[in-house]
Amino acid sequence: MRALGIDPGTATTGYGIVDYLAGREKLVHYGTIRTAAEMDMPIRLCRIKGELDRLLQEYQPDVVAVEELFYHRNSKTVITVAQSRGVVLMTAAAAGLPIAEYTPLQVKQSVVGYGNADKRQVQIMVQRILAMNEMPRPDDAADALAVAICCLHSYRLSRFIKDGNL
Repeated sequence: MRALGIDPGTATTGYGIVDYLAGREKLVHYGTIRTAAEMDMPIRLCRIKGELDRLLQEYQPDVVAVEELFYHRNSKTVITVAQSRGVVLMTAAAAGLPIAEYTPLQVKQSVVGYGNADKRQVQIMVQRILAMNEMPRPDDAADALAVAICCLHSYRLSRFIKDGNL
């Protein structure tokens, strides 16, 4: 199974592609989609959609996992992130892919085992789970990898339950 994890943002949207093969998570690819602050918002959103379309075409994920919004004190930031998130959801839906959504708490619990883990703890566990030589950077890409791992863990658990093992 292949999961494309997304950490939505307007300036930077992180993505991470992870396979689950032979009982292990395996890193496929990760990175960011960046847009310049001086670009008009509709153009920024079109760029995010275009890059996501390219990733979907190239990597053919089985599911798209998206981090849910975490309310920040800056309402303008929440609005722009919500716009990016909407583009991600629409692009995945238009491609006919299942979409899984996870809160930051769910992602941290799945990857680290502790819902109040800090960013560094999440990055260290992503590095270990995916047997990476270096810690994943930037933060947006590391978060997206964590979302993909969370999705694969959730899928494995749901299969385990469905098969009557619990």
